[in-house]
Amino acid sequence: MPRWEPDTRERFVVAALQLFTEQGYDETTVAQIADRAGLTKSTFFRHFGDKREVLAAGQETLSRLFAEGISAAPAEASPLAAVDAGLAHAADAMTPFNRELGPRLAAVIATSSELQERAVLKKVGMATAIADALRRRGVDEAIADTAAELGVLAFKAGFEAWTAEDNELSLGQLTSEALRRFHSAIRQLG
Repeated sequence: MPRWEPDTRERFVVAALQLFTEQGYDETTVAQIADRAGLTKSTFFRHFGDKREVLAAGQETLSRLFAEGISAAPAEASPLAAVDAGLAHAADAMTPFNRELGPRLAAVIATSSELQERAVLKKVGMATAIADALRRRGVDEAIADTAAELGVLAFKAGFEAWTAEDNELSLGQLTSEALRRFHSAIRQLG
């Protein structure tokens, strides 16, 4: 019976993060990532367009989860309650693997302006998915866009708190709390 191997994409992500941490993003090649993962370069390119995309692995899935949760929210839910449902749905899919890699990923992204730009694009993509899901529920465009940005901020804040060593709360609790804090902050703007 063959020995279980982690998911191929997961292996590439782990290998890339190890190499980016050890020798830097710019100095790491796709061939090195594939070698470290115990896979081939051609397999890498079946999963990712380039080495930068390794760090955005899961963005499409996360955006889809947000949208699914928003769609599944009760019809009478406010836009913010629908976003909270989307955050909860996405949070439920996060695993210890995501929690473990979060701080390492943030550290690598901080070392490269190219990766920082990609991280911003990832947030734009997530906000677009949330706003589109809200618009499909009949939410006004400006409200959908505002709620989507709050959702992205809440997910970011919740994820950072979730990956802290001393945290004992679930990601869902943390994103929901963050969403309430940001909503309260908007009300205080006047």
